Amino acid sequence: MADNDDVPFNRDFPLKPGVVDEVCPGVRRILCNNPSPFTFTGTVSYIVGKGKVAIIDPGPADEAHAAALLDAVRGETVTHIFVTHTHRDHSPNTARLKAATGATVYAEGPHRASRPRYESEKHNPESGADREFNPDVRLRDGETVEGDGWALQAVATPGHTANHLAFAWPERKINFVGDHVMGWSTSIVAPPDGSMIDYMASLERLALRDEELYFSGHGPEIPEGPRYVRFLIRHRQAREASILHRLAKGEADIPSMVRAIYIGIDPRLTGAAGYSVLAHLEDLVARGMVATDGDPVIGGTYRLASP
Repeated sequence: MADNDDVPFNRDFPLKPGVVDEVCPGVRRILCNNPSPFTFTGTVSYIVGKGKVAIIDPGPADEAHAAALLDAVRGETVTHIFVTHTHRDHSPNTARLKAATGATVYAEGPHRASRPRYESEKHNPESGADREFNPDVRLRDGETVEGDGWALQAVATPGHTANHLAFAWPERKINFVGDHVMGWSTSIVAPPDGSMIDYMASLERLALRDEELYFSGHGPEIPEGPRYVRFLIRHRQAREASILHRLAKGEADIPSMVRAIYIGIDPRLTGAAGYSVLAHLEDLVARGMVATDGDPVIGGTYRLASP
């Protein structure tokens, strides 16, 4: 959802679907042919290691993409499959690859809402929730899984989804950051799947880590990852300030705030912008800066809280 100029976005990503690109020693990537306003040119799957390898984010339920991944590792053994989060553009192909390889599947856990009281909500922002996914092994924050010549550490990064994990390779100063950080655009944070409160805390956490090179779920790699994350933090703080500025003029609903804040936005992204504003409002209500009648996620109109 690229709507600003303050973040140094990079939309130069000429990789074609199905092509194996060894982006650095020990890391290959393959693009799935599922482009959209939310996925950019498509979902990027990664192959880590040589000989006995891991696959990160097998992608959507796409037979051609699964075939491309399996062809890329022909003559090798897939021992591990890692999934950053359970949106339908990242996890459904896992079952196809597991059936073909017998690899063990690692992730934080099944899909869930960011807050327990929202589990009954039917919102399916972005590409929607994969509610059928269930890993073989549930990883806790900080756990390390070792393979043949590589070791990936689970880094809890809730925000885009409640179960989002990044997978850091500390020895190489590499981090596979899923959809939490993307080089081509800001990430969608949409309740009930996502939480701005969690998302901001996860950004702060990544900014303090040593990994410099980020590989994202969509778009090109991100050099100087922690520096880029600080741009994202400032961007979200500016978005929050814009919301408060609009509410200082009077009570407003989310569509009114989107029209005031997202000038010239692609009409296809208006709904996603509304979810982003909603996530900020949930955070602001929780911090006592904004008031609303009823649940901040169910929504209505919002106003500045009384001093």
